Amino acid sequence: MVRVAVAGAMGRMGATAREALQGSGEYCCGLARRADLAHSIFDSFEQVLARKPNVLLDLTTQPGSYDIALEAVVNGLHTVVGASGWSDDQRAALGAEAEKHGVGALVVPNFSLGAMLMMRFAQQAARYFPNAEIVELHHAGKKDKPSGTAAETAARMELAGGQAPVIHSVRLPGLLAHQEVLLGGTGELLTIRHDSFSRESFVAGMLAAVRAVVHHRGLSIGLDAVLGESA
Repeated sequence: MVRVAVAGAMGRMGATAREALQGSGEYCCGLARRADLAHSIFDSFEQVLARKPNVLLDLTTQPGSYDIALEAVVNGLHTVVGASGWSDDQRAALGAEAEKHGVGALVVPNFSLGAMLMMRFAQQAARYFPNAEIVELHHAGKKDKPSGTAAETAARMELAGGQAPVIHSVRLPGLLAHQEVLLGGTGELLTIRHDSFSRESFVAGMLAAVRAVVHHRGLSIGLDAVLGESA
């Protein structure tokens, strides 16, 4: 059984992750700016390491996410990153350190299984519909634009041979996490949409990620890698 430390443990996603991992008996401790010893949440990485986790689930935001994840792999922790806003250079640096220290590093743009399939379907469709645009809609508190999911979707579609899709970002109260991929052809429109209505939609993917990353070495991207499917 894995022992998972959650970075960003006091955030909304962090709280969801803690509850799920406590339910499965895999929660080790948390890391946050403010300690909460009642929930084994510490404010220093050294205190986290003292609890001997073997996986770090990073649910913080950039730029701090990069430093936390890098410190984790340098200290021999398998690491799952849920933060968006990572550059290609940062991903490469994390992968190099993971290879060096013999651990797995997994960057997941979206933990929802439905979102994973949405990205897969969009990549497949881009082979036949090269003209497309993406509309991503998130809650008003989400700071990064575009979302990591939208950026990853666009990259996969371009890799498949489509044109780089324009991404439209919407931030409004009442939303959580939603994305539409619109692919236009002569006389037709293909729409691929995914909606997350609660943070519980991310739990199955998070649990799969932290359990599988210990069997990987180096850098992997997306739940596809965890679930044994190629993108």
